[in-house]
Amino acid sequence: MGRGTRRGFLKSGLGAGFGAFVLSRGGGMDAQGARSGGDGGTTSSCVLDPTTTQGPYWVDERLNRSDVRSDTNGKASPNPRPGLPLTLRFAVQAWSAGASTPLQGAQVDIWHCDAGGIYSDVQGSTAGQDFLRGYQVTDAEGIARFTTIYPGWYSGRTVHIHVKARIFDASNNATTEATTQVFFDDAITDSVYANVSPYNARPNRDSRNTADNIYGNQKVLLLTLQGNNVSGYAASISLGVNVGQVNSG
Repeated sequence: MGRGTRRGFLKSGLGAGFGAFVLSRGGGMDAQGARSGGDGGTTSSCVLDPTTTQGPYWVDERLNRSDVRSDTNGKASPNPRPGLPLTLRFAVQAWSAGASTPLQGAQVDIWHCDAGGIYSDVQGSTAGQDFLRGYQVTDAEGIARFTTIYPGWYSGRTVHIHVKARIFDASNNATTEATTQVFFDDAITDSVYANVSPYNARPNRDSRNTADNIYGNQKVLLLTLQGNNVSGYAASISLGVNVGQVNSG
């Protein structure tokens, strides 16, 4: 989406209640996920986007960990969840008047399905399990990192990871909350699903990015991916937060 298209989206009222998430594209990411074209300070070009729904699978586990592959309660089998390694790097920034600065101290939660398309703690047999869920608090440069696996698929949705960024006051009330989903290049997903176990034991997925109404061709929600089908992938994206606005999705 170009700036004009986003502006029209919000002006039309379709974006009402959204806008807490900002995707900053003031500089690219290099292969290691570092910002390019800047020093980590204020960026000159931030793009406002609507948030996306948190969906039915959000559970506030309050689980502080960077490696989210295991069920900490020891109920899941197999444990940790099998799949192609994926490292995630979120560069979280505070947005104001079209400019962004690194946001320290934000709690960034992620959650997603396993290679078989199953979420923990919400679907019958996985009740009481917490695999592929967790949060990290952003450092002085606004960075939160995770180790996980490449997500699987389930019917009706393209491949995605849920993300929620929050800031809390001294009483543990959320004073800022922003919710979105990040997505994967279809060509890379096709290659992973065709060639890597356990993904290749499942049928072909039934939904791709172009058919996903939550993705909605918002290409700024695509992760930057580096890697291969043997050692795994490193993914990065810049996410900006409109501090002081609460949108739970």
